Parts: sequence; C-alpha cells; structure tokens
Amino acid sequence: MNWITKLERKYGRFCIPNLINILIGGQILVYAIELFVNQYISFYLSLSRSALFAGQIWRLFTFVFIPQSTSPLGLVLTLYFYYLIGNTLENTWGDFQFNVYYLCGMLGAILAAALTGYGTSYYINLSLFFAFAMLYPDFQVLLFFIIPIKIKWLAIIDGAFFAIEIVGAILSGNLVGAITPVLALLNFALFATPYIHYMRRKTQYRHSAGAVNFRRTVHQAQKQQQNAPYHHKCAVCGRTDTDYPDLQFRYCSKCTGYHCFCQDHIFSHVHFTEEP
Repeated sequence: MNWITKLERKYGRFCIPNLINILIGGQILVYAIELFVNQYISFYLSLSRSALFAGQIWRLFTFVFIPQSTSPLGLVLTLYFYYLIGNTLENTWGDFQFNVYYLCGMLGAILAAALTGYGTSYYINLSLFFAFAMLYPDFQVLLFFIIPIKIKWLAIIDGAFFAIEIVGAILSGNLVGAITPVLALLNFALFATPYIHYMRRKTQYRHSAGAVNFRRTVHQAQKQQQNAPYHHKCAVCGRTDTDYPDLQFRYCSKCTGYHCFCQDHIFSHVHFTEEP
C-alpha cells in the first residue's frame, strides 16, 4: 500500500481520528431527532441526484448519518456491530487509512447515486464488514444470539447474495443495477488486492526469522509458566484461564516480546514495543 503511505505523509494531519465513533454518534443523533422532533429528517439528509442538482450539496456528506434500522433494538445491534468492526479496523490500519477507506466507499455511493438517482451507506457498511472478515476470518459471532459461527462464513454468504444480485440484474437487462453495487464496493476491491498478494506470501513469512523467533519466545514463556497457577493471563485486563475457563486467549505476534490477550482485547490493545 505504498500509495497510502505517500498520501499519509502529505495529508495525514487532515484525517479524522475515531471516525467510526463520530459516524455512530451522528446516527444516534439523527435517530433521536427523527423520533422526537422531525420524522422526515432522513429525507433531507439522504443522497439524491435530483436534490444535488438543486444545490443541496450537504447530502454528499450527511447520507452516512442516516440510521440503517428503524427499530430501537435493530439500531442498537447494528451500531454495536459496526462499533466493533470499525474500531478494530481503525486500530489495525490507523486513522488515516481507515479515513481513506471510508471516503472511497462514500465516493462509490455517490457514483452509484449519479447512475440510479439515489445512494445509500449500506454498501459502505458492507465493505467494512468484508474488510473485517478478510483480516480476521476466524473471529466468532453468535448467530441469532445462539449459534457460534466464524465471521468468514457470514461474509461468504453475504458475498453469494451480492453476486446473485448482480447476476440477476444482468439477466434482466438492468446494467445500471449491476454496475451500482460494484461501484459501491470499489473501496474493498482497492484495499483487498494488496492483502491477497500478502496472503500468497504468507507461507514464506511463516518461515522467516521473525516468525521463528516469536514461536521460540512463546515456547520458552510457556515453559516458565508450567508452575504458575494459570496458563494464560491477559496483558490488558489481567483475567486468567483459571478464573475464567470459558474465555479464549491469543498471543499477539505484532507486540515485542511475549504477550497474551483475552478475546475481548486481542483486537483492541495497544501493541507493546518494548519489553516490560
């Protein structure tokens, strides 16, 4: 991602930190206004080609603040899910790269609106979901609050429906309907290509000196803990597998030294750069 690095050096100071939290806060505010003040507020914020041509330029930015659900429970679940994946992506990529990713998604939605007359943030949120599933395919969620399932399978199912939607539009002769979803997910295609290239080289990385040293460090630390009252202890919250036997623990290869984290902090911790 050399082009991202070059852009960040020049324009990194202009990025918006904690962008996902701002977007979530904006959606909560719009939902509250719609519920208690003006039930048509989303109409004035939506991305409409005719309204843009009439001079309502603010719609280029405000459409991302329209809530994706009309029910309180649906809104809470949706916003919590995107809080989780959005903050994880921000911590993984950094504020600037996440800003660029989201901005590219907005540009795709605007192009889609130019073709169809109307745009939505649905595909932007879908691109966040795909990016998260690409980076953390084994992350587990509870389907219907009961069934544990890895997020990669949900992404594959969504991708299948996405492909069916495009094929159906092509077969019906609706070329605009087929092009629109593709345009809206250009940001994911743009960012996924370097990652796919990285995955091809992953086997080589596994045998690199850094990976070997990390495995050796983990092995040595595990030996030191054989006489300890626990096997794993989270470096953030201090919980252990003895006190919480159902909690999952992982080791972070990006941290300097040997550091273990529980399932709640493996994606959200600040990486250790020096030995404690």
